[in-house]
Amino acid sequence: MPESAPAPSTFAVIAVLLAATFVVILNETLMNVALPHLMTSLHIAEVSTVQWVATAFMLTMSVVIPTTGFLLARLSTRQAFTLAMGLFTAGTVVCAAAQSFPVLILGRVVQASGTAVMMPLLMTTILQLVPPARRGAVMGNVSIAISVAPAIGPALSGLILQHFPWRALFIMMLPIAVVMLCAGLALLKNVGERKAIKLDVPSVLLTIPGFGGFVYGINEIAVHPSPVTVGALVVGLACIAAFCRRQIALQQGREPLLDLRVFAYKPFAKGLALMTISMIAMFGTIILFPLYMQQLLGKDSLTTGLLMLPGGLIMGLAAPPVGRLFDRIGPRPLVVTGSAVLLASTLVMSRFDHTTSMWLGLAVYTVFSAGLALIFTPAFTYSLNPLPPHLYSHGSATLSSLQQLSGGLGVALLTGVMQAARLVHLKGGDGGPAAQTSTAEAGLMTAFLVAAVFAAVGVVLASRMRDKGTTADSAEPQPVSA
Repeated sequence: MPESAPAPSTFAVIAVLLAATFVVILNETLMNVALPHLMTSLHIAEVSTVQWVATAFMLTMSVVIPTTGFLLARLSTRQAFTLAMGLFTAGTVVCAAAQSFPVLILGRVVQASGTAVMMPLLMTTILQLVPPARRGAVMGNVSIAISVAPAIGPALSGLILQHFPWRALFIMMLPIAVVMLCAGLALLKNVGERKAIKLDVPSVLLTIPGFGGFVYGINEIAVHPSPVTVGALVVGLACIAAFCRRQIALQQGREPLLDLRVFAYKPFAKGLALMTISMIAMFGTIILFPLYMQQLLGKDSLTTGLLMLPGGLIMGLAAPPVGRLFDRIGPRPLVVTGSAVLLASTLVMSRFDHTTSMWLGLAVYTVFSAGLALIFTPAFTYSLNPLPPHLYSHGSATLSSLQQLSGGLGVALLTGVMQAARLVHLKGGDGGPAAQTSTAEAGLMTAFLVAAVFAAVGVVLASRMRDKGTTADSAEPQPVSA
């Protein structure tokens, strides 16, 4: 493909996929502030039960995403889009009509199945249509969906729930999903080549306890430690190891479900390592910052969501210009600066206490988000650029899978550190209000400090990237063996 500007038809295809991706990712966080409403409406007594609205969505994503490498190689662009948006739309209908909690969970699982396909489909299509020299600018637009949609979800949900019942979240989403589905069917054209490959059933069976068990265990162990959660984590890790060994073995003669030869390309491995570290810091901080606002500063959930909104908007609005800079100067100046900003902002957060100004907290969190904006677009563009066309779908699926795993790990690790620090601080305390505040401060400060350690590792990883991006023609793969 010549290194020229993409054709207008290319932009139309990417625009449709980007809009659809924004819609499905927005849905992921809409329910975060609706849990109390669900408990009242559906007569649910336990918070741990109603949280399955979010947990079921997350688990389904973690299980389905590893299979998308196979799906995107086997299906045409239109078929994959129809599958993704069809599932999402059907799930939205089920959720809107649900009269019981199990039916609502079923709808969320169907929604998540479509969402899991959409993000890898968008990235794979960009790799197929856009020349490497211009991918940074286009990938910057992808960050809008990744960053802005989750950020505005809680705030938008809070505003809707002030005037309408929780079903309105799905009823209002339904016509948008239908419009996206119809627009895609009207405008999308098939790109790339389909492969007549067979599905490896044992690999699929390993993804369920592997990725599902790991994500469930790592998210539950910090909040509800028990033999069940520990067992889920152990089984998940064992099955993931078995899954990886099987994929490597399948490379010798058959098509693997998820082709791990993507890791043979050093830029892919370096970029993915930086993204993983940054995701751990990001998802952990996204959990810690609201706790700081609510537990130490006494803000309600809607105010907290609104205070986090500028950070998400900064990440999204900064992504396109950051992508264009990547095309001009390469990743290293951007990711090193972003990692340094991440380190500085998390160190400042580690000094937050109940006397810290809300506006200082808002400013530091916004700077933190700006640092992430300098990392994400360059890192995943740098990662995917060296891959040859036959590995595009597998690279996108691998990247999306590790986003899910590292996000869950970040939440579990930093909340676990926070709780451990609180327990240590409680020893010898009098249990009064002042002691409780001091304990909350100790937990949050320690957890933010651990986030800063990950950010410091990110600085080291960022400094090892080349100044210029690598393309498939110049990348040198190394053998991947069991």
